[in-house]
Amino acid sequence: MTQPILIRHAGQLLTLAGPPGARRGMAMRDLGVVANGAVLVDAGRIVIAGPEAAVERLASARTVQEIDAHGRVVMPGFVDSHTHLIFGSPRLNDFEMRLGGADYHAIAAAGGGILATVRDVRSASVIALAALARRRLEGFARHGTTTLEAKSGYALDEQGERKTLGLLRDLDAHPLDIVPTYLGAHMTPPEYDARPDEYIDWMIGHMLPLVREQRLAEFVDAYIDRGGFTLDQARRYFTAARGLGFGLRVHAEQFSRTGAARLACELGAASADHLEQATLEDADALARSETVATLLPGSVFHLSLPRYAPGRLLIDRGAAVALATDFNPGTSPTCSMPMVIALACRMMMMTIAEAITAATVNAAAALRRSQRVGTIEPGTDADLIILNAEDHRELAYWFGVNPVALTMKRGRIIYEENRKKIEEEENPALDASPD
Repeated sequence: MTQPILIRHAGQLLTLAGPPGARRGMAMRDLGVVANGAVLVDAGRIVIAGPEAAVERLASARTVQEIDAHGRVVMPGFVDSHTHLIFGSPRLNDFEMRLGGADYHAIAAAGGGILATVRDVRSASVIALAALARRRLEGFARHGTTTLEAKSGYALDEQGERKTLGLLRDLDAHPLDIVPTYLGAHMTPPEYDARPDEYIDWMIGHMLPLVREQRLAEFVDAYIDRGGFTLDQARRYFTAARGLGFGLRVHAEQFSRTGAARLACELGAASADHLEQATLEDADALARSETVATLLPGSVFHLSLPRYAPGRLLIDRGAAVALATDFNPGTSPTCSMPMVIALACRMMMMTIAEAITAATVNAAAALRRSQRVGTIEPGTDADLIILNAEDHRELAYWFGVNPVALTMKRGRIIYEENRKKIEEEENPALDASPD
């Protein structure tokens, strides 16, 4: 049996304690800050979190492994509720062409775009994709993420989608919890060129039952926009998926307003993601629903687009708002939730506290896991991070740097900033280089 862990001397402990589920309105500004805090962890769960003096009086806090936070911020690990983890090479040619002024059609004509990644994933071995994914997961852990959602959708055929989803299942909890989503409706694959309705029929009749039978995904997603699928096609696809017991996620209102946010609310989707083109009416519909509005400012930044999602409007109208990286090779190659928080505050006028809530407990609610992750309170998983900061506001103030000193997943340290340095000092040969 592992020894209990006592995290002491937290200058600020952000518990975000409260009822399970997404926070809205002014509740998003309540981080449950405890000055001079401590956290007791046992068997991978939080036993108690609160003022250090009160925690240390407990008998169970006397024989423990201690972690000294040195007056820094201790807070829940980030929950990244929208990523495209499994892909091959980065799309560097696309990026360079875009910087030169090329549009999507010119990039696609040159062999780039999503279909370039489709070709890459279809041809790559599971071993090669797994090695890339593990390296990326280490990057997420370094930046404080402890749970993430990951989508398929870069193969678009049975073999490739099963390969991707099977890999996500095998990678789960190594070291992060991975929530798998089937994104077969990402775009129409080459085999069904100009026949998207037939592709939808194939997914409804074959892939959705297969993915459900083999328990390869918890959620189903669809891209509803130019170059993707229509509202009617998505409705048919989502209705079939919901009938099989899948949760729903929706790529909504990214480049054009399609009505996808309203469809997400109508069908009871767990989240509607992107929302750059969302209107007041969309915000009000989301506010009346249980669907979480998941905003992805990283993709807007990477594409140099002028319009970010209306985060301030969504929160003020009462929608539950989450943040995520949209990690992918074409539009958002970042695993940094701290950078996403910095963008949310600068470009979507969210307060720092709102952005932190959106990146933790609300993102957990978007994955229907807010009873387990996203907060630091008794009974929840011991998923937490220590920042190189004495004030939580520094998380949004600094940008382009990694503020995370330590990441813990279910009571196990999966990243520690000084560990490599300590190993090199203890084993000088590790750092030796030839003259």
